[in-house]
Amino acid sequence: MSQTVTDVEVHDIRFPTSEQLDGSDAMNPDPDYSAAYVVLRTDAAAPDGGSEPAEGHGFCFTIGRGNDVMAAAIEALRPHVTGRPVPRTAADLGALHRDLTHDSQLRWLGPEKGVMHMAAGAVVNAAWDLAAKHAGLPVWEFLAAMTPEELVSLVDFRYLTDALTPEEALEILRAAEPGRAERAARLRAEGYPAYTTSPGWLGYSDDKLVRLAQEAVADGFTQIKLKVGGDLGDDVRRMALAREAVGPGVRIAVDANQRWDVAGAVEWMTALAPYDPHWIEEPTSPDDILGHAAVRAGQPVKVATGEHVANRVVFKQLLQAGAVDFVQIDAARVAGVNENLAILLLAAKFGVPVCPHAGGVGLCELVQHLSMFDYVAVSGSWEDRVIEYVDHLHEHFVDPTVITSGRYTAPAAPGFSARMHPESITAHRFPEGAVWQARRTDKEDAR
Repeated sequence: MSQTVTDVEVHDIRFPTSEQLDGSDAMNPDPDYSAAYVVLRTDAAAPDGGSEPAEGHGFCFTIGRGNDVMAAAIEALRPHVTGRPVPRTAADLGALHRDLTHDSQLRWLGPEKGVMHMAAGAVVNAAWDLAAKHAGLPVWEFLAAMTPEELVSLVDFRYLTDALTPEEALEILRAAEPGRAERAARLRAEGYPAYTTSPGWLGYSDDKLVRLAQEAVADGFTQIKLKVGGDLGDDVRRMALAREAVGPGVRIAVDANQRWDVAGAVEWMTALAPYDPHWIEEPTSPDDILGHAAVRAGQPVKVATGEHVANRVVFKQLLQAGAVDFVQIDAARVAGVNENLAILLLAAKFGVPVCPHAGGVGLCELVQHLSMFDYVAVSGSWEDRVIEYVDHLHEHFVDPTVITSGRYTAPAAPGFSARMHPESITAHRFPEGAVWQARRTDKEDAR
């Protein structure tokens, strides 16, 4: 048997979360959590001995309109993937990442940012899912079992060597080798620290905010997050209510979702500072390195950003400029596992904690693997590190995130936890799925 990738199947999957204002914030008031979802079909035997051939699953996260554009971008990568040997090793996965991100004509659309870069990430992540399944390991363990040399071979160091060289990356990874097994065992026993954004969506009422904040603390979370940036008076009131609800011992982070200019961010956070925010997330444009540095210098609250940072180069500059206190990687924003490995290594070089973004369909499922790998094999620490958790849409995944006492349970199933139930794909495919057909308006039917 040739054992090749035989097909790239792409689906436009959307969930009508805007109806309950789940996910609402100052810049995104009505998101419909969505995924441009990719399945790599193969002619390789399933590693679990099943009758169906092996598959790899991945996706890009969007918030509704434009998800079809993401799906089309993934389709454009098909020639690089179909007919390719099924990826199994670091060498295979490194070569695929380079081919997808270095196609000169598609790269022109970025370069290395935006829709095409995210599309490459969806395919790369699906390939990691496939390779880890063949190894019989969850992605975090599959990565953590690689040698430092293999891990370094996965990274594209172009544009990074003024801040991180391959030799320095090897030193970081070799320093973390002792204790890998012990940290992995501790992770399985204790789980990884989490925080929850579920109480804090901007569209929620005060009563709902207070109730959900108290429930989060009762569930074992020691940090919650509130969306801010709509109205300063409203934010001060909501922050005061949240602080009263959870008490002084629970961290409250706040997230502006790029709402402000620098001066506005400084003014706003100075007003919120008496309520002890743990960080201000995305206070301004994700591309504005010097703006983030000015916000960090201009008010007392620590600064976090990263969910919309386009690539490893911008992360490099944020770290070089001393612009962030917390790096927030996103599993589906940059070009997949390989580029996120580069960002984890940069953060380790600069000594900045990584606290991933995970607010969106399937993002919790993916990014848990990256943080757990970071703990086991890169930073060797979970001090001052947490993964975001949002309690939405996990039921659509075959291996959903499990939270116990405010901590992520380490995934045990082989792969990247990315596979959706076929029934969920069928029902939520846009626009023909039953969920969306039920929402068709008379106006649409008349067209």
